[in-house]
Amino acid sequence: MRKLVLLAIVGLAAQLVDGSLGMAYGVTSTTLLLATGAAPAAASATVHLAEIGTTLVSGASHWKFGNVDWKVVFRIAVPGAIGSFAGATFLSSLSTDSAAPIMSGILLALGVYILIRFTAWGTPRGRLGKPVRKRFLAPLGVFAGFVDSTGGGGWGPVATPALLASGRMEPRKVIGSVDTSEFLVAVAASIGFLIGLGGEGIPVGGVIALLLGGLIAAPIAAWLVRHIPSRILGSLVGGLIVLTNVRTILNSDFLNASFAVRTASYIVIAVVWAGAIAWSLRAYRAERAEVKAAEAEPVAA
Repeated sequence: MRKLVLLAIVGLAAQLVDGSLGMAYGVTSTTLLLATGAAPAAASATVHLAEIGTTLVSGASHWKFGNVDWKVVFRIAVPGAIGSFAGATFLSSLSTDSAAPIMSGILLALGVYILIRFTAWGTPRGRLGKPVRKRFLAPLGVFAGFVDSTGGGGWGPVATPALLASGRMEPRKVIGSVDTSEFLVAVAASIGFLIGLGGEGIPVGGVIALLLGGLIAAPIAAWLVRHIPSRILGSLVGGLIVLTNVRTILNSDFLNASFAVRTASYIVIAVVWAGAIAWSLRAYRAERAEVKAAEAEPVAA
């Protein structure tokens, strides 16, 4: 019973982060399940089955708060489902450890770019509002879906930074669209896992616990992402991407960094991340003050 309660709390926290930052539900939940001794394929299947419910509620909540670009959802969800189903059906038993450092290196570069861009210049407005091209979304969806099913998570960490880096969508619209499209990805992955595993080793109690926690957090996260300034949200997302992927690279067999190196790296990243958020908050307040001053001038005249 204690284990199920813990899983429910993890599901709540993971969905709160995922719904407000566009990533981390699968990674967080799968990590805990693996720590309890679950097989990789069964852990990924458990998380994706729970995500059918959490992503449905999360998508509906984001839609209610106006965080969804439906054109992007439709163009990325179907290719994502194809990639996710293929990965779950044919490749869930294969190790992706060797590819993890390369993948994390690409995501790390995107994370650094996003962190600097949003912290220093705020929301990109040069291309903001322009449609995201289908020839970009389709391959992104296939790749993100494949990574998501074979790695137990990855839809958000791959799709969110790529869409943010395009500069064509507001952060809240990116997060809402990615979360909404993940419903179809989760359904396809679950079908693939059920075909491949036949339900063997999938803990029903774990699925329900993760689902309940995520359902509670989904509407809260959708409201939160609408009210966090985009500049600050971009700094939050960028820092999370950097921290997550640096951790993957340092823990990989390729580097196998010592405890001291890992600790020092995390501390440096945490300090820089906190400074970036503080800078973005200060810049946002200054921008708000300028807008209010500009609005008050005609009245004073």
